[in-house]
Order: sequence, then structure tokens, then C-alpha cells
Amino acid sequence: MSHSTENLPVADPFVEESGLPVVGHWIDGTYHASRGGRTAPVYDPAIGKQTKEVALADEAEIEAAIASAARAFPGWAATSMTKRQAVVFRFRELLNERKHELAEIITSEHGKVVSDALGEVQRGLEVVELATGFPHILKGEYSENVSTGIDVYSTKQPLGVVGIISPFNFPAMVPMWFFPIAIAAGNTVVLKPSEKDPSASIWMAELWKEAGLPDGVFTVLQGDKVAVDGLLTHPEVQAISFVGSTPIAKYIYETAAKHGKRVQALGGAKNHMLVLPDADLDLVADQAINSGFGSAGERCMAISVVLAVEPVADELIEKITERIGKLRVGDGRREPDMGPLVTAQHRDKVASYIDIAADDGATVVVDGRGIEVEGADEGFWLGPTLLDNVPTTSRAYTEEIFGPVLSIVRVESYQEGVDLINSGAFGNGTAIFTNDGGAARRFQNEIQVGMIGINVPIPVPVAYYSFGGWKNSLFGDSKAYGIQGFDFFTRQKAITSRWLDPATHGGINLGFPKND
Repeated sequence: MSHSTENLPVADPFVEESGLPVVGHWIDGTYHASRGGRTAPVYDPAIGKQTKEVALADEAEIEAAIASAARAFPGWAATSMTKRQAVVFRFRELLNERKHELAEIITSEHGKVVSDALGEVQRGLEVVELATGFPHILKGEYSENVSTGIDVYSTKQPLGVVGIISPFNFPAMVPMWFFPIAIAAGNTVVLKPSEKDPSASIWMAELWKEAGLPDGVFTVLQGDKVAVDGLLTHPEVQAISFVGSTPIAKYIYETAAKHGKRVQALGGAKNHMLVLPDADLDLVADQAINSGFGSAGERCMAISVVLAVEPVADELIEKITERIGKLRVGDGRREPDMGPLVTAQHRDKVASYIDIAADDGATVVVDGRGIEVEGADEGFWLGPTLLDNVPTTSRAYTEEIFGPVLSIVRVESYQEGVDLINSGAFGNGTAIFTNDGGAARRFQNEIQVGMIGINVPIPVPVAYYSFGGWKNSLFGDSKAYGIQGFDFFTRQKAITSRWLDPATHGGINLGFPKND
């Protein structure tokens, strides 16, 4: 089978096919329409209508994409650090200048409020900025005269072709957790974005080309499970980075590892906020709203459970309810507080958990089902929802809902709250709200979670730390970005060197070499 792109149809982005624009692939620095014929719908969630289709790659397109990245690797890996750094700097400048364009694209396909989408781009930009400093991070080490006349030093080299599989909820930020570092380190990247909001990936590919990145170094392969499996099993792909639900993360990890690849697979979450009686309840209510309903709850770091240490629950519920009543839900382009969910199917799945909680004995304090948004009846709407007395045996408590549903669980003590968090299957993020420094310090040491906030509800680490959870929230040994990101996308060589003086070469000695 030919791996060339010569037989792939070339087109301008969003060429009309079958009455709707089709989002295709980016291969060899060129936009390619699909030739496979399979497509998936892309919706505008605020109006509830399909506005585009996205190509679903066939085997030939998968091969062409990976082959293009493989051809580009030797030249990019051999490119000097100075030249690579200049390209990453230029990408950073272009992204910063045009970030509003990208935010609007995200809102049109995901539905999140434009200001929220802009925040997403900004957090991704932080990792790009970290990547611009890669020459310092990738420096090796040198030890002179470890044994008489012998020096030892190390180098870090790129892996080759790496695959990135990203989720729908952050179509720009999550890819930017990985590809700036991978590219700066000398790898070539094949990005498989979510088919629900694919256009941001093409926009970023065009920006890389404008920044001077050689063709083939950054590739976008649109698709579904066929494309995913192609990346997981292809012998040219050396590593896989993934963010998504836990069942898929586990599948990604097991399949890629079975095929000899490095894997960092970030899974799902069930994030708790532990509220102690001494906490500022106005602050808690504000932050519960922000972290529970921002981006319609479609964040892996969203707070979905508030553990209220009695006697604060009733007062806290009153404050949260009051604030929910003031929230504006609507089209994200009109800057409401909260937008729609990404698809009707996802909206209905999230809404089903409200029924599950009620059937299990929870009280529906605020019901977001049936919310009406003026001028947008067909949008994928589900308003902010508040549940009280959610049983910890209910699926509404144990499973990741991934929507604007905030659950209150009443506990009698700090220890009961910690035990609940630590007994869960996930360990992504958590927070404690208190004015007691001793309790906060104890919490950060005792809690079995990878990312912790102290009076901070969404503790996403800054770019020079690393993002990742514990337990079923992370599969693989490496977290995203930060120093761990650079370690993941490189491999180290250790070189032991001696330059001989012909007069004193030492002669033959069959004994095991020892240092002296």
C-alpha cells in the first residue's frame, strides 16, 4: 500500500460536500478532504443544528498521515535547537495575537462561553511558553574524570512519531498540553482530535505552518475509533498521549503498551470539595458555582461533589441556590454565564443522573431539566442542577457525570470526608475549604489525590508543574506537561568517553572494568 499523499484529494478547508462543509485532515502541510466517504456530524450546540461534517479516516489516510510524520522526523530532529526554538516562539506570538479567533471556533462547536474558551487557549499558551525554554530543559549532564581519563555525559533525544488523542471538552488546551513540548523536543506529531469539535485542530495546524514548521512535523488526522486504533498499533508511532474517560484511557493504555509504546493516558474524575465548619461559606458558594457549572460542568477538574461537614450544609445550600438563580444560561457567543452541553446525546445522559439520584433518595433542590433559553429552543440545554443528600451508593455519586450537576453530601467530620474521598475509584483533583492551616496541611498529606486545592476549587497546575491524578485517573507513569512532559517525549543516552594517549593505553585486561 502506498503511503504517499499524492492520491489524497487536496481542498480548501471546509469545502462543501453533500450540502454541508466537511472538516478534513492536515497532512504534509496541506489540507486534505476525505476520500473515505465516512463522516460524522458536527453541531452548533447553542442552536441544536448540524453545521458541518467531519471526515473519518480510512486505512489509507491513517497510513498517509503517519508516513508523512515519519518522513519529516529525521530532518526535524536534526534541526538545530536555535531554529526549533525560533519556530516555537513564532507559534507563540501568532497564537497570542489571534487567540480570539480560536476561542470563537471552540465556542461554535463545543458551546462553552467565549470568555471561557479564551481562558482555555490562554492555559494552553502557558505550555507553549514553557516549551520555548526547551534548550535549557533538555540539557544533558557531564561528569569529568569519573575514572582516570574517563568522562561520562548524557544527552536527551526525541522519540520519533508521537500520537495525541484529545477529548471534546478542551479542543485547544489539551492538545497544547502535549504537542508544543513534543515538537520542541524534536518529535513529529499526529493529532487525532475529537470528532465533536474538530476545527480548532486545523486552525492550529495552519498556524504552525505560518510559524515556519516544516511540513509533516504536525499532522491532524480526523476520525473515530478506526483512527485511534491505527495510532495505537502502528509500528512507526512511538508514544501516545491521551485525555478522556477512564474506560477509554484504560483501553488506550493497555492497547498501546501491548504494542510497545510509551503511554500517558489521563482518565476521568469525581472531584470533591471538603468544606469545614470554619470556612467562609460565601467564598465556598461562589467557588462551588464556578467550579461546578463553568463550561457546563464539562471539565475533568470540575467539582461535582461538595462534602459539607455539619452543621454548614443547610446554610451552604441556601447560598448556592441563591447564586444559581442569578446565573444566565445561553448562547456562548452572547457571553452568558453558562452555555449548552456539547451534544443532545450527552445532555440526555447527564440529565439521566438527576433521575438516578432522585430514585435513590436524593433531593433535587434545583432542577436544570426543561430550562428554556430565549431564541434558542433547539439548543442542547441543561441548566445548573443542585442535589442534596445524595447517597454515596448511588451511581449519581460514584460515576463521573461530566455536566452541570452539583451534589451535596453531608458528613459529620473532617475524617469522614477524607475517608470518602480516599475510598473512591478516582484520584484526579480535590479541594478543601477552611481557615485552619493545620487542617489544610493534614489534608494535603493524607488525601490520595494527585492535584489538591486549598481554598482553590480547580487546582490545575501551572505549566512548569505537571498535570495528572492518581488511581483510575491516570494510566502510565508520566503526567502531562512540566518536566515530566519533556521526560516523556525524550529518551536519554549516557556516554562513557576516553581519549587514549597511545603511549599509555593500558594494554589487555579481561577483568570487569572498575573505576580508579
